Parts: sequence; structure tokens; C-alpha cells
Amino acid sequence: MSEPAPRPFPEDEITFAIPRGARTPRDGRPNVIVFFTDQQRWDTTGVHGNRSGLTPNFDRLAAAATHVARSFTVQPVCGPSRACMHTGQYATQSGCHRNGIPLPPDAPTLARSFRTAGYHTGYIGKWHLAAGEPVGPDERGGYQEWLAANKLEFTSDAYHTVVFDEELRPRRLPGYRVDALTDAAIRFVDEHQDEPFFLFLSFLEPHHQNHVDAYPAPEGSLEPYLDAWTPPDLRALGGSTQQHLPGYYGMVRRLDDAFGRLLDALRSLGLRDETVVLFTSDHGNHFKTRNDEYKRSGHDASLRVPTVFAGPGFDAGRRLEQIVSILDLSATLTDAAGIELPEGHEGRSILPLVRDPGAPWRDELFFQISESEVGRGVRTRRWKYGVTAPDADPWNDAHATRYVEAYLYDLEHDPYELDNLIGQDNHARVADHLRERLSARMREAGEPPATIEPAPPQPRCMQREVFDDEIGL
Repeated sequence: MSEPAPRPFPEDEITFAIPRGARTPRDGRPNVIVFFTDQQRWDTTGVHGNRSGLTPNFDRLAAAATHVARSFTVQPVCGPSRACMHTGQYATQSGCHRNGIPLPPDAPTLARSFRTAGYHTGYIGKWHLAAGEPVGPDERGGYQEWLAANKLEFTSDAYHTVVFDEELRPRRLPGYRVDALTDAAIRFVDEHQDEPFFLFLSFLEPHHQNHVDAYPAPEGSLEPYLDAWTPPDLRALGGSTQQHLPGYYGMVRRLDDAFGRLLDALRSLGLRDETVVLFTSDHGNHFKTRNDEYKRSGHDASLRVPTVFAGPGFDAGRRLEQIVSILDLSATLTDAAGIELPEGHEGRSILPLVRDPGAPWRDELFFQISESEVGRGVRTRRWKYGVTAPDADPWNDAHATRYVEAYLYDLEHDPYELDNLIGQDNHARVADHLRERLSARMREAGEPPATIEPAPPQPRCMQREVFDDEIGL
């Protein structure tokens, strides 16, 4: 006798472990995740004109959520930039003006703000704000869960990821390094899906692997980019572009894949609509075209980074054109969670701009540079103006009392900063105006009084002229 066909389950008898769609947010507080890459140029993304198809997930989210199109670090060095992100202070204010200076143990960090507000906090990946390895509890910036290394580029390699847990024990994670850290992040999200959490996921990629000065992409992912689109500054200036760009692009593509996997995990757990996600980077990469390494310059190649927000309050399909700094990103994270900024925070939340692009905004960037030079600069929509301190020690001196003008770029007509206009008399009024703006920003950041000397005169370019209404742009 044949067995009867199995009875199909009525839909109302099926019990789902995870409900369909988004759940009601716990106490109305969103989760927050920071997806933080290292040394990623803004123009690696399709929405910024890269034609190599590296970032389909980022590009899709930029169209659907909030794309911060002009996003910048205020200090293009790993440790200082991270200190700026975690504290909301300029690097000279927190004391972390160069690599190798630990974050003060009492610093007002993002982790402490979220933890005080009742969030469970976790950190995964590269830290670069401690004195050594492994990172002790007092040097973790207030994070509760910990799976990280201070200098991930020295504890690990592309397929050999070693980090340390809360008990200082080394943990080797399987897979390519980007995938290994992403897997750990997905585990964290799964384990804490029933409580509000703040997770900072910090990758090393697409930073170079220090001990070999190379960009080790996942196996098989370098070859598709041997003849890939190259940004104009790299085409013009060369540097290490021919040697390193294919591997760098392979890393960027794997990061975007990982970003997509993390978003998929949030969706599968019903957390996508109640989680604020920020994708950004600590600084860019100029491939040895501006100095003898990869960053530490005042050019957009070092300063400008890809940035997108998604989640509650950000899913409006909006592109913001205002100049936004890493300090503002820090402020936005706390604002999105309804947390007050700690005293001394220099950033401003972009949420008012998301709601109303015409909201008041100071549309300029003040930045500091260390290690390669003691430098300062200001960037507006139209102009980039920078100074350097010839008498200062780039490693030991956080400030200087004497600076000399070093560069002036017209970003409207020279967006890749290939024509330095400093010292040309037909741009002297622009330099005068920006000198005053820079001096004011330095004072606001608490820097000691300093003089800025004009650059030596340069031959006049007869094909350039600046009209009165262009000076302050």
C-alpha cells in the first residue's frame, strides 16, 4: 500500500524564528554599525566616476540612502584620524597628533557615549590608538567586546588574520582578512540582535601590507584590474600606481562584497530597518605621488573618502554636496541614536542637512598634517589652501608658530590638484582671503598664535584671472 502524500502545512502553523520584515525597535533606539576601511580614496566608487565596477553595494546604497559626496578626514594619518573619529576632536586637541600616541584613557569617546546610553558596544579589527600589543582594557576607548589588534598590519597578513580578545588571548580567524573580520561582525550582530548595540568594524584594507609594501588582494582578484580606470592625478604623476593599483582595486572590491554581506545579514535578521550603518574610511591614498609614501599630504587624494549613511533617518535617497568632516560623521552617529554630544566635540550632525539640504552649514574643511610635515590647510568648494612649517619637527611638534604658504588649487577647474597657483599675483587676493580663514580656524581649534608668510612670487599666468565674486567661494 502506498503511503499517503504528506499534508502541506497551513501557513498559520508555521513558526518563524525571525519575524518577517522589521521588528519594533527596542525603546526606539536604533543599532549603529560603522564599516570603516583604511586608506580608501573617494573615487574608488562608481558614484564618484570610477568605471571599474568596484563598489556595486556602496553605489546602490548611495542612491537609496544618504550619500555624503564631499566627505573628508581632518588628519590624513591612521592613528590621528581614528582619534578624531572616536573623540570628535582635532588631533591636536586629543593629543594624538601622530601615530604611536595612545588615546588618553579618559577621552570622551563614541564607545563611552553609547555605553552610557545603554548600548552594548563592540570593536573588531584595527585600532591603532594604543601603546602596544595586545591592547589592554584601559586603552580600548571604552568598548566592551573586543576582537582587535593595535596594528593589524603587523599581527596579520592577507590570509593570516590574528587579533586579540578581551582576555588578551590571540585569536586566529579563518579566511581572507576582510572576510574573517566580516564573519566576526556578523556573529556579533547575531548574538546581540535583541539589545541595542554599537559596533565599530575597522578593516586594514585597502591599506598596504607594511612588511612587503604591497597590496595583497584576494587570490585571483588582482588580474581583472591590470588595465583598469586610473584617476587623472595618478595618470599624470605616476608614483607607484602601475605597481599597486590593481591589488588596491582588488581589495576595494572585496570590501564592497563584505559590505553587501553585512547588509544581507541585517536584512535576514530583521534588523535592516532599525540599524544605522555608516560606511567611511580614515583617509585616502596618493600612491607616492605627493611624497615618498601614500598619504600625509593636503591633497584630496589623501583627505577625501567615500561615505554613505543608511538606516533610520537616512533612507531618503539624498546626495549631500556640503563639505563634511570625519568630526561631523562622529557627531551624526550619536545624534542618530538620540545621544548628546560630549563637551568639547567639534563636529556637527548632518541630520539637519538630510532633512533639509538648505539648512545652515559652514561649508569648508580645516585640516592638520603631521609626520611628513607640520601642515595646516583649509578647503572650500572652490579653493584648497595649505601651509607648512619649515622650522618644525614633523614627528615631535604638534604645532608651529611660523608657517609658509605651500599650495593653492582652483578645485573647480583643477579637481585633481595638478596646477599649484600659490605665489601667482593674479591669485594673491584669493590667498589673502584664505590665509585669514585658515588663521581663524587654527585659533578656533585652540592652536597657539602663528604667523603665515606669503609664498615667494611666481610668474604670472596670463590665461588665468580671478573675479571679485570668486574669491570667497
